[in-house]
Amino acid sequence: MDLTPYRTLMTALAQASGEFIRPHFGDPALAVESKADASPVTIADRGAEELMRGMLAKKLPSHGIIGEEFGSENPGAEFVWVLDPIDGTKSFITGVPLWGTLIALLYGGQPVLGCIHQPILGQLMLGDGQTTTLNGRPVRCRPTKRLAEATLLYSDPLNPAKYQNGPHFEALARRAKLVRTWGDCYGYLLVAAGQADLMCDPIMNPWDIAALVPILRGAGGVITDWSGGPAYPAESTLAAATPALHAAAIAALQA
Repeated sequence: MDLTPYRTLMTALAQASGEFIRPHFGDPALAVESKADASPVTIADRGAEELMRGMLAKKLPSHGIIGEEFGSENPGAEFVWVLDPIDGTKSFITGVPLWGTLIALLYGGQPVLGCIHQPILGQLMLGDGQTTTLNGRPVRCRPTKRLAEATLLYSDPLNPAKYQNGPHFEALARRAKLVRTWGDCYGYLLVAAGQADLMCDPIMNPWDIAALVPILRGAGGVITDWSGGPAYPAESTLAAATPALHAAAIAALQA
């Protein structure tokens, strides 16, 4: 399957949404609302998703859409776009640039193309399961195999105990060389770019995960759920730079 036209459109979606989002970042007057699940949302989240939905409806009206802010349209279509306009809204509203726009394309229910866009830092990562690029340059995960040599990233220090097994995660963290909360989608960008080795989230939604799968695989990494099961659909994520490192992390989490 030739993904070239979809890659071009995905890039256009990222650029257009980034132009919309950028003026709102760091704005002290930005209004922040709470959704039903108590997560924050802003005009930047909603407006960016509306913009991308409009572009897709015009270009590819037969395709489906799944979005964080406005739900699903034709989710059973052969091709479905999955949109997370701001993954890491808590970072966004506090002026921390460790967030990004996630865009994925599903074919037959599985992700075949993914994008992480960080418009403040000017970073656009695209992956198709075979190759991954950052601003057009091919990137690869680094060859780390041992936990003692790994940089481990995660998003929220409270979530492992809340949603998975906290003591097992703490045991994994103690074995890593470096542990930091450079999380949300930006942590996965760092792993795919060869700047970190492990990234995990104990609780995820489809729009959080879909774009990450072809990106990590295209960079030579491994991505599954928290227990080593299928990466999509899933309710948790563990991404590693190498199969050996992934196996060691899974063993630590399941010990």
